[in-house]
Amino acid sequence: MMSDQNFPASIATPAQTIDEVINQLTAIVDWSKQNNSRIGYFAALYRKVTIQVKKGIEEGFFDDGPRMERLDVIFANRYVRACYQYQTEQTPTQSWVRAFDATELWWPIVLQHLLMGMNAHINLDLGIAAAKTVPPEELQSLKGDFDKINQVLAGLVGSVRKELAEIWPIFGIMNRFLGDIETGIINFSMQEARDAAWSFAEQLSPQPSVRREAMIQEKDAAFAAFSNVIMHPGFALSTVLKIIRLGERGTVRDRIEILE
Repeated sequence: MMSDQNFPASIATPAQTIDEVINQLTAIVDWSKQNNSRIGYFAALYRKVTIQVKKGIEEGFFDDGPRMERLDVIFANRYVRACYQYQTEQTPTQSWVRAFDATELWWPIVLQHLLMGMNAHINLDLGIAAAKTVPPEELQSLKGDFDKINQVLAGLVGSVRKELAEIWPIFGIMNRFLGDIETGIINFSMQEARDAAWSFAEQLSPQPSVRREAMIQEKDAAFAAFSNVIMHPGFALSTVLKIIRLGERGTVRDRIEILE
């Protein structure tokens, strides 16, 4: 666990609006670029998603814009708080500890860092945020907008693939041959993760707070363990990942700027 005195203090206070979320994510991205921190990989991608959600709210894409903003803010605050806790020697959830610990390591490829962030944020935080956004009797009315986020994410998959191809040029060649298959896999696993997050929200929503906390800890332990699969996916795949890592171009800062 690391501590950095220059870590932006502005993110210590929870955001109240989606604009404040974007400002806080920008502060994390800027700090990451200054400090060559791989924390900036996920933060840069997450800011891009948040800007798209904001655009969707403004254009009336969601059934209930203010409620979607509330979900987005509650959800983002879990990430920003975890980031701040980690940098100030406090302890966030175990899933986030694993993701942030991985950013200290040289070998994981950019995609593994993004997946570690998604593991903590979508698999754990999203269900918690949905359950906190509305009272139990209103949860089902949130489902339509919750599902619409998948469309926002699916729209970004293409641009993320192009960015990864800039970081690792051979990925671009693979994209040409595997494009549709790979997009389908990414979208499917994202959809699957979000479906699981919704189920978790349904389980959490009616529970009293003490029971909720116990369920969150149990889920957190499971996804912290799952992060081992992302980091060490067996000998053959790990060998491929090492080859990819040796071919990744640019500094940490360069890669963050590509992902932005």
